[in-house]
Amino acid sequence: MSQKQMPFNIWHKYCTSFPSRQSLYGNTEKRMPKSINILDLLEAGIRAENLRQRAIANNVANLKTPGYRRTEVRFEELLAKVLNSSGEVDLSEIKPQIYQPKQTPVDSNGNDVNLETEVGEMVKNSLRYKAYLRLLKNKYNQIDLAININR
Repeated sequence: MSQKQMPFNIWHKYCTSFPSRQSLYGNTEKRMPKSINILDLLEAGIRAENLRQRAIANNVANLKTPGYRRTEVRFEELLAKVLNSSGEVDLSEIKPQIYQPKQTPVDSNGNDVNLETEVGEMVKNSLRYKAYLRLLKNKYNQIDLAININR
């Protein structure tokens, strides 16, 4: 095999490594990786971090409430499930969900909120939120540059 043939063979192996699907005409065609609208992905991430921040604030506000159980937000698992599914990716279908974790230690009054845990979650959440905003700003700057390139 010559070196000139190598790139095509590598490319061909890459393309044929994806699972097949039936086209409208019944013949089998190879499926390429899904394309994702990065703006939709960033928007979904920002919405999730916003909801997560509200859940953390609610947990801290109920720190001394007897019987209160802390809540968390499920987003990353839902995103992974959608990205790993077959078919088109529709990020508008991903709605972050608030849930109560099942295995958290409860204190004497039935409350499972730990202030140190919540502060740590708040810091991580803030960093993720800022990262999403920075990525969104960079994407809009790229779009603006592309629009105004010849002005």
